[in-house]
Amino acid sequence: MDKKKVAVPLVCHGHSRPVVDLFYSPITPDGFFLISASKDSHPMLRNGETGDWIGTFEGHKGAVWSSCLDNNALRAASASADFSAKLWDALTGDVLHSFEHKHIVRACAFSEDTKLLITGGFEKILRVFDLNRLDAAPTEVDKSPGSIRTLTWLHSDQTILSSCTDIGGVRLWDVRSGKIVQTLETKSPVTSAEVSQDGRYITTADGSSVKFWDANHFGLVKSYDMPCNVESASLEPKSGEKFVAGGEDMWVRVFDFYSGEEIGCNKGHHGPVHCVRFSPTGESYASGSEDGTIRIWQTTPNHSVDEVAKKIEGFHINKEGKTADKLSDA
Repeated sequence: MDKKKVAVPLVCHGHSRPVVDLFYSPITPDGFFLISASKDSHPMLRNGETGDWIGTFEGHKGAVWSSCLDNNALRAASASADFSAKLWDALTGDVLHSFEHKHIVRACAFSEDTKLLITGGFEKILRVFDLNRLDAAPTEVDKSPGSIRTLTWLHSDQTILSSCTDIGGVRLWDVRSGKIVQTLETKSPVTSAEVSQDGRYITTADGSSVKFWDANHFGLVKSYDMPCNVESASLEPKSGEKFVAGGEDMWVRVFDFYSGEEIGCNKGHHGPVHCVRFSPTGESYASGSEDGTIRIWQTTPNHSVDEVAKKIEGFHINKEGKTADKLSDA
């Protein structure tokens, strides 16, 4: 990898406080999109390829710890310290529903079929909301052993993965029974858990370690020690030959999946890196930091910053803050 090529990112400003979570949509007919969660209480939607701002979701009264998009990027969800999770119209920015909780909500995730939303946080309760019946009471999964930090779905919405703020391990819950069926053991609390695009691997970050687990048999496939404590890691979705990790030393590092060798180191953030995620094309990855910025780094050596800049020039935003192409389909 040519380190000089990947060292110049697109820098996305807009958040006034630390960026704590990033989520890419799958590729849609309108392209793919990036949503960011920040302690400034305002999730932001961007074009996933260019990083260009599309809109800001206004309504939370506390830090937003998690945000996500459904598979069509038509709806967004967010989890906040204001004791609520919100469902949003991603085209207009309107709040579709507010799910009230009794404590801080740290994580949320749409099911693969986009019919369900799961939330979790300081209450130690996993709640599954039916998005076709917004006023119905949620299904509550058996109590988590600790405060919930991350949530994601697996196995066509049959399994839920959760990690805790205060204890190690990733717990796998059977949705039908509501019980823990497996625990992936780690020494430190897992701060990031990602299911690979092909469904083969679960990528976790805990302490100064990045681990890859078999998503079907749950065995540990690879474990690599990092140069510092890392808060997030993401596997390249197409070839799966590299992964990125970011943490307390403010750098975004690229590693070879098979050997664990560091093959790139991107410097530019001015605070710890809280989240890293590959785009669905694998051609770029984003990092969010304590410094309040998002940086989008190119992975392909021949994909220069100038080429991306040209794409930005042709990407128009109207006064409402939405792309003309996306609104025309609404």
